[in-house]
Amino acid sequence: MKKVFLYLCFSLFFVAGRAQSHPTQEENSLRVMSYNIQNGKGMDNVVDYRRIADVIVSLSPDVVALQELDSMTHRSHNVDVLARLASLTGMHAVFGASIHLSGGKYGIGVLSKEEPVSWKRIPLPGREEHRSLLVVEFEDYIFCCTHFSLHEHDRLASVHIIERTVADFDKPVILAGDLNATPDSPVIEAFRRNWVILTDTGQPTFPADKPDKTIDYILGYTAKGHTFTVLQTRTADEPIASDHRPVFVDTRVCFPACRLP
Repeated sequence: MKKVFLYLCFSLFFVAGRAQSHPTQEENSLRVMSYNIQNGKGMDNVVDYRRIADVIVSLSPDVVALQELDSMTHRSHNVDVLARLASLTGMHAVFGASIHLSGGKYGIGVLSKEEPVSWKRIPLPGREEHRSLLVVEFEDYIFCCTHFSLHEHDRLASVHIIERTVADFDKPVILAGDLNATPDSPVIEAFRRNWVILTDTGQPTFPADKPDKTIDYILGYTAKGHTFTVLQTRTADEPIASDHRPVFVDTRVCFPACRLP
């Protein structure tokens, strides 16, 4: 009887833990996540793709923007990191290479539950290394992933390139990534003219163990009249798996026609 009781207690604890690790998502909403994974290298200097995949699965995003990904490099022991994560999470993958590195490529990527309709990579400036914007089209929206330069001039130029790129889309546009810019920076101020920040800029994202800077964001493009309702947003309490903490938002998009006159 005691063994049965202990088993039931353990089972209830396990189920409760699983429920807590999957934040409740309201119907008819989109869960968007952004995560700079440092190529799977954690704060403990251990490279563990399974650990990164577990973080993604625990948050159950519909779509996730990932930064700092190796593809078939010597550094990653010829592992296609995004493909490995796609296999571990059961999601579709789109990779955007920014530079050639160590026998392979390095860049950014998108994982999604829904299969993309199309995608393209747009080069962005970066004097320390070339940067990219990955534009992935889905049936009902456009999702963009990026990782900005460490130099402010390049970041400001990237804002203008992104706005020119998305200006012709009629679908709602969401941008996610590591912008290497704090909320009070000229870069974020430049974004605020045509975008709304969907994540909580008061929740620091870097460094993961003791975060004191917010540099990871999710934004919605409002210049075409779309509005974005934030149902919940969070910077996940994950201090080990990478040097950044993941952020996510549950949002609903309202098209211009659905607003009252």
